[in-house]
Amino acid sequence: MGLNVRDKVSVILAILCYSSLICSVKATVSYDRKAVIINGQRRILLSGSIHYPRSTPEMWPDLIQKAKEGGLDVIETYVFWNGHEPSPGNYYFGDRYDLVKFIKLVQQAGLYVNLRIGPFVCAEWNFGGFPVWLKFVPGIAFRTDNEPFKAAMKKFTEKIVWMMKAEKLFQTQGGPIILAQIENEYGPVEWEIGAPGKAYTKWAAEMALGLSTGVPWIMCKQEDAPFPIIDTCNGYYCENFKPNSNNKPKMWTENWTGWYTEFGGAVPYRPVEDIAYSVARFIQNGGSFVNYYMYHGGTNFDRTAGEFMASSYDYDAPLDEYGLTREPKYSHLKALHRVIKLSESALVSADATVTYLGAKQEAHVFWSKSSCAAFLSNNDVNSAARVMFRGFPYDLPPWSVSILPDCKTEYYNTAKVNNAPRVHRNMVSTGTRFSWESFQEVVPFANEAGTFVRNGLVEQITMTWDKSDYFWYLTEITIGAGERFLKTGDFPVLTAWSAGHALHVFVNGQLAGRAYGSLEHTSLTFSQKIKLHAGVNKLALLSVVVGLPNVGKHFETWNKGVLGAVTLKGVNSGTWDMSKWKWSYKVGMKGEALSLHTPTSSVRWNQGSFVAKNQPLSWYKSIFAAPAGNEPLAVDMNTMGKGQVWINGRNIGRHWPAYKAKGNCGRCNYAGTFNPTKCLSNCGEASQRWYHVPRSWLKSQNVIVVFEEWGGDPSGISLVKRI
Repeated sequence: MGLNVRDKVSVILAILCYSSLICSVKATVSYDRKAVIINGQRRILLSGSIHYPRSTPEMWPDLIQKAKEGGLDVIETYVFWNGHEPSPGNYYFGDRYDLVKFIKLVQQAGLYVNLRIGPFVCAEWNFGGFPVWLKFVPGIAFRTDNEPFKAAMKKFTEKIVWMMKAEKLFQTQGGPIILAQIENEYGPVEWEIGAPGKAYTKWAAEMALGLSTGVPWIMCKQEDAPFPIIDTCNGYYCENFKPNSNNKPKMWTENWTGWYTEFGGAVPYRPVEDIAYSVARFIQNGGSFVNYYMYHGGTNFDRTAGEFMASSYDYDAPLDEYGLTREPKYSHLKALHRVIKLSESALVSADATVTYLGAKQEAHVFWSKSSCAAFLSNNDVNSAARVMFRGFPYDLPPWSVSILPDCKTEYYNTAKVNNAPRVHRNMVSTGTRFSWESFQEVVPFANEAGTFVRNGLVEQITMTWDKSDYFWYLTEITIGAGERFLKTGDFPVLTAWSAGHALHVFVNGQLAGRAYGSLEHTSLTFSQKIKLHAGVNKLALLSVVVGLPNVGKHFETWNKGVLGAVTLKGVNSGTWDMSKWKWSYKVGMKGEALSLHTPTSSVRWNQGSFVAKNQPLSWYKSIFAAPAGNEPLAVDMNTMGKGQVWINGRNIGRHWPAYKAKGNCGRCNYAGTFNPTKCLSNCGEASQRWYHVPRSWLKSQNVIVVFEEWGGDPSGISLVKRI
């Protein structure tokens, strides 16, 4: 007797499950063209992304519970390689990187997990989730048919899968993991690099299937995902997406609930009416798995943010950066989930019958043996419509879908948000007083202790291995007494080109100027006159990275730092090319070497009237008591320039409030196709003003340390609570 495709998929997965010797007959996961099938039941699955390192273990239970109360079935997370293997073969799964604990908490809440192992994640995360040491493996090329890369990727993927098996976390073992993902949004890269990309895709798929997880594997944005791996959609709208086989379900792994915030950019937000509309359209067109990216965005603690990414990864998600519900987004989507579940039996039983109710209006009707569900949509951006359906009138606002779980009663319309609460969150002072002390960095000079010498300019990451954002380029400029500019005062122009991201120029220990790039244009050119005197002048260029690239073809080959040319124009002989001079180099700041960010640093700090103010390269420290209550906390850094902040030795991220947001923050209509520049806020203000301080990081007495690159007024820093 022949097997149909659905049966073949189930047999393949059963064989993989049996070969792992850990499967339970009570727990099976398969799929057919309609849906993922769990224990023999087709399911409409509603999912949300919560990235475990972007919050704290103390926050996880509440985030997961709110996701459950919001109507979700699944929690989706990436696995962050650079957090788990900071050096080759040395693994870390503690604190915010305790992946097993996170998954077990999801299981305890009665939810499923989609584990996106990658291990490339993009995610606006530093280096796309790859550890920086991987860049320096001899002969390596990322994400292509390259043996060193494939060996490293396989080793880490196996590590994660074996760990999950050992803890019995796959559904076939009685655990919550029902899906696993290999690679991530690789289709566009494969298309660009051709045959080596296709070979790599085939290898990655075979490698993943060979790990015998017993659950289906997926590949997102991968149109040629080999059978039985499911290809899935990412984007703002996926209603017209079709998997590469009629025997695979229609799945949406990333419905973007907003967009990321970049330093120098306005803050995007996405109206909930549009999100709900996109989900309803996807479901009415046969979709059966929807994941919100993000459901809780969280915070890029430490230096985990990708290139030019803010420390906040709020993403305008239903749960905000601090874990509070964002209204009306959270409640309006919760209501949507409830009505989809009321329609589930009809949705998974048959394809929709589609009838047109007007030029831009249509009805999608689903029947099961015992139920009927209808989706009435108005795709007109500008006009509401009254439609007749089965003899009854229904009023549909523009760009909306009404859902009738009984094919008669309108339980929900995506654009009618009247029943959802509208809560405006505020930042309120805790009354905490900071008494600041300061420590001043001394600009280093060429050839001093702790520097090393090279002929010509060197690439920054090759020298720092990303252990610090900071790298010094040091040399000397000898000016003869006969130079004309010494008499005229028309000083020469120093020009330095950098691959990014920011550059501070010091001449004889004094700040001469700075330049910085943006996410769109990461490189920069400093070009201005500098004041030099006769004799030897000390030139120091402080190059600063703001995260490493997280996406792009072979981004491991992209350089950072001052790569030339460096020229001095306006001397008697014309222009000096300094690029091939002898340069001294130094990694990091002195304060980093002295561990000033830790509570136990023992240097002498300036106090009282000696505290630095509006001075570059300044460290600040204060002791404060933890405020009463349990509201989420943040530090308001609006009077500062650029740098980093630590609480009790733990880095809460990079701050850069001096980089003001550019964009058009006009009125935003929910109706019509959304894009990241459609709905913006914070134009002309700091891209990020407030920086999350987890309550669990506080003790009765606490130490806050700020490193300020640009110069700012620490007296304006305050501790606030979000209410």
